[in-house]
Amino acid sequence: MASFRGTFDYTLDAKNRLTVPARFRAVLADGVVMSKSTEPCVQLWVPADYDAFTSAALSPLNPASPDARKLRRFFSANSHDTELDSAGRIGFPPFLLEHGKLGKDVVVTGAGDCLEVWDRQTWASYNDELAAEADEITARLTA
Repeated sequence: MASFRGTFDYTLDAKNRLTVPARFRAVLADGVVMSKSTEPCVQLWVPADYDAFTSAALSPLNPASPDARKLRRFFSANSHDTELDSAGRIGFPPFLLEHGKLGKDVVVTGAGDCLEVWDRQTWASYNDELAAEADEITARLTA
């Protein structure tokens, strides 16, 4: 499983392509799954890691249950398989640009098992809230 860390300011080009940070290109060289997050961002996954994530999310559910079907549909319909071009870029399909409200200025953040692409202003607000909540979240995680 890949391990993605860091925060990087980037700009989408006129064709809505992102130049993937150089340090992550090798791990994404065999393909990328772009997906909607449940938050207003777009996730970039190594295909095998996306499959493992979706399988883990679905594993506790009865596969025939309405919730399992809805979640499986969410994961499948809201993802897009692509590859890096020769310059290390990926293009965003319109439905993912819309979901992430992505304009020209974006932030690429490491999220452990995937990268996330956020609108720069949205990320700044979200990260401020996250930092303010970190102690509270940690306190709830008692052993």
